[in-house]
Amino acid sequence: MMNEPKFPEGWDAERVERLIDHYESLSEEEMVAEDEAALEDRDGQTVITVPDELLPAIRQLIARHKTA
Repeated sequence: MMNEPKFPEGWDAERVERLIDHYESLSEEEMVAEDEAALEDRDGQTVITVPDELLPAIRQLIARHKTA
């Protein structure tokens, strides 16, 4: 028996389907443009690449930062 999916607050299956449809309908050029726009509008955030083995420690730091 499958479990019902759990969604973040404010999300439901319909919203997820709309999001999937949106991204599946984009051309490659539109996808690139959307990614570039997201990087330009960072709102105080930075995107970086880190080794996978560091992810647990980074997630802990982020969780502590959010509760501080």
